[in-house]
Amino acid sequence: MRLPDFNNKELTSYLELLLNQFRRADGFWFLGVEDTFGYDAAIKINEEVWARMGRLMTHEIKQRFGIEQKGLEAFVKVIRVYPWFLITQYQIEVNDDEVFIGAPHCPSQEARLKRGMSEYSCKDMHRREFESIIKEVDEKIRVECLFAPPDPHPP
Repeated sequence: MRLPDFNNKELTSYLELLLNQFRRADGFWFLGVEDTFGYDAAIKINEEVWARMGRLMTHEIKQRFGIEQKGLEAFVKVIRVYPWFLITQYQIEVNDDEVFIGAPHCPSQEARLKRGMSEYSCKDMHRREFESIIKEVDEKIRVECLFAPPDPHPP
């Protein structure tokens, strides 16, 4: 694959376009499965897809960006270029022996609410996604989800 010769501004704009289309494709895919097979099937398939995608994207990110070390430092390097990190604009706090990732807003959930739909249960999907990312980075790292839908929203 060969990209056109973009200048930095054009390349940034193109990357934003791709990420936005990636997000939309994921959303329309989920809605299509939900409409055709029901909410529970969409949730189950979504969990499977993102467990696989987390592993595949992390493997490719490590290769493309030369991330060979293990541990939280490697995890942070991977997550900072992970597509959903950029789309959701996660907040990240790095401490000596732990990393906190927060999502102050979620474009997928916001789109559902805007359409008059309820939030979908994404907790297990993201847990599985992050576990698959960790498996590619360093299996000694542990994942704990403090909050995600369907949990009640914290203040």
